[in-house]
Amino acid sequence: MASVLAATTLSACGGSSSLSGNVTVHMVAADYGDPKTHNSSTEYWNSLAAAFEKQNPKIKVDVQVLSWDVVDDKVAQMVKAGSPPDIAQIGSYASYAAAGQLYSADDLFTVSEQSDFLPALSDAGSVDRTQYGIPWVSSSRMFFYNKKLFEQAGITSAPQTWTDVEQDAKALKANGVKVPYGLPLGTEEAQAEALMWMLGDEGGYTDTVGSYTFDSAANVDTFDWLKKHLVQPGLVQATDPAKTNRRDVFTAFLDGHAGMIMGHPTLLAQAKANHIDVGVAALPGKQGPSTDTLGVADWMMAFKQNGKKEADGKFLQFVYQEKNAVKFLDEYGLLPVTTSALQTMQDDPKYADLKKFLALLPDAVFYPVNKTSWGPVSDEVKRSIGQAVHADPKDVLSKLQVDASGLDNAQKSAQK
Repeated sequence: MASVLAATTLSACGGSSSLSGNVTVHMVAADYGDPKTHNSSTEYWNSLAAAFEKQNPKIKVDVQVLSWDVVDDKVAQMVKAGSPPDIAQIGSYASYAAAGQLYSADDLFTVSEQSDFLPALSDAGSVDRTQYGIPWVSSSRMFFYNKKLFEQAGITSAPQTWTDVEQDAKALKANGVKVPYGLPLGTEEAQAEALMWMLGDEGGYTDTVGSYTFDSAANVDTFDWLKKHLVQPGLVQATDPAKTNRRDVFTAFLDGHAGMIMGHPTLLAQAKANHIDVGVAALPGKQGPSTDTLGVADWMMAFKQNGKKEADGKFLQFVYQEKNAVKFLDEYGLLPVTTSALQTMQDDPKYADLKKFLALLPDAVFYPVNKTSWGPVSDEVKRSIGQAVHADPKDVLSKLQVDASGLDNAQKSAQK
């Protein structure tokens, strides 16, 4: 312990490398495992740490794996208490970057390693053109439909436009399908469902310069269409869409009761395991198949406080070696964050089911996670955007716009 403290003190003062003595890198990571299958991420990290320590005897890696329910709050508490982990793998990084608490990717990776990250993810991980958020895993979304239910309803192809979705939902409902289209705008992931529909009319949460655009004409039009063409005619689930969570429509799809939903790669594997004949297509758009889709990423970051830049960098470079990263992706059905891993998976027949998702990933649209205001804004979206399919969409989205802009301005002022 004494040698660890000595090394930390010296490196924090700039007097020595973090490897002048033995160093312990403390990491907090999220658990992607399913309690039902007992595949906790702890086993992965322990195995990886042991392999790394064998190659780097001066560096010990201590990984604390916590559930997604608590991991972000736990890291925030550690930072507030003045004892951040050296490395954290959690859901967001921007507030820590804005506070000057993180090493940049330049500090941790070689130029070639850094350039291997997918450009869209490097951009999403950057604040003021410097990358602090290191993407860990990603996912893209596509339109899922139950081929058996489609065939029974006389539908011969996947919908390409919103009008197609409406007509197919009518046919499914007439044939007794309980959930023609599953519309989850409840608090679990309303921000995802909303954005996927917005992208179909070239809308979204922000404009090209990063300003919030909740109440744009395109977004208002999107929710007006959802309200009048799916919700009011009863072409969605019987429960209130504003109170329906993603897990609810996923369960309905896996049970064979939902005709159409938006899904991700993990759901595809689950549906096949449940013997659901799944069709996968581009997100339908207002005028034709959407050219955009939602991309989602989780983030890795390294805190500066303990001055372990060299040790942190060495471990992260090991973590992101292709074989180590792909092993984690395999375990949890996730998508890569580097060009090299993406190419490997695209070329391997083992990942045939993922090829469509992989092809969309480089150009996917990500949440504005590089805005420090996005965290509280996202929480407000989860709570309230579902009301836009009941009330006047303009009123709901305008309130979100006012609240989001206010939070954004407050965050910017606090950073000055």
